[in-house]
Amino acid sequence: MAGDTAPHVVEDLLGVVQLLSDASVVRGDESVLGPKEPLPDVPGVEWKDVVYHAAHSLSVRVYRPASSSVACSVKLPVLVYFHGGGYCLGSFAQPTFHAFCLRAAAELPAVVLSVQYRLAPEHRLPAAIDDGAAFLSWLRGQAELGAGADPWLAESADFARAFISGVSAGANLAHHLTAQVATARLPVSPVRVVGYVLLSAFFGGAERTALEADPPTGVSLPVEICEQLWHMSLPVGATRDHPVANPFGPESPSLAPVELPPALVVAPLGDVLRDRVLGYAARLKGMGKDVELVEFEGQQHGFSVLRPFGEAADELMRVLRRFVYQGDTPAER
Repeated sequence: MAGDTAPHVVEDLLGVVQLLSDASVVRGDESVLGPKEPLPDVPGVEWKDVVYHAAHSLSVRVYRPASSSVACSVKLPVLVYFHGGGYCLGSFAQPTFHAFCLRAAAELPAVVLSVQYRLAPEHRLPAAIDDGAAFLSWLRGQAELGAGADPWLAESADFARAFISGVSAGANLAHHLTAQVATARLPVSPVRVVGYVLLSAFFGGAERTALEADPPTGVSLPVEICEQLWHMSLPVGATRDHPVANPFGPESPSLAPVELPPALVVAPLGDVLRDRVLGYAARLKGMGKDVELVEFEGQQHGFSVLRPFGEAADELMRVLRRFVYQGDTPAER
């Protein structure tokens, strides 16, 4: 009967993304997963969207302090930012990610570049990483144009002080892009990546950690959802030891010889992925890398965007400012 062969749901992610038996995908309204009340605006910041990859219809949201907030002659560090969502959800336009970027642009201050990328399962990994690499190539092209670049970048961006950052899956993406830059597989000069920032990094592995095997109640990101996100985003048939998920897995290239820039690793200790984030920092430190680990007691996965105006987010902004400016203020540069 014809009804027997009709596409049916084979994977349902939070009722928002459904993968059908014919490999098609049905997406619902992700706003049901976000905050119910509107988030406050941040004064003194202007933003706009700029297309960086026309073929894939991908844009970057550019944020900068309004000219009245920072002296026009001051060039600001560039914070490249990738949103979270387990590679299957999220958008640079969602209110929580938008709020974080507004705060970062105003309070660091910095030129913040929030990058759109393709999502799985329509576009399985490494599509998102390829998009991130395409963005950095676009940014290199902007730096090469000098005064001919996008006016906001030409006026405000210090391309020699760029940081690659992200939250959750965006932090995973930031790790992989930083490694590509550091191994010269992704040339970006005259852009100079001087650091990278991982916020609540989304890493995985075929074997569960002790915390994943016996998670506390009430975590914001249950381990079953983590594993479902990897199943829907990794190449078909791949395990969670795939190099994208597990940077220290059996098939992952060694990071020991890679000259990574300084890293800021933010670990919320109420995160079910805490052991993976702490382990990432410990492994890099063991290789002699420059790693600053900042732990947030009692905070959940993605607290920087779940509560972008909370006390922990306030402290994170201070930590991020210190890392970006290394104790200096913009006026001292």
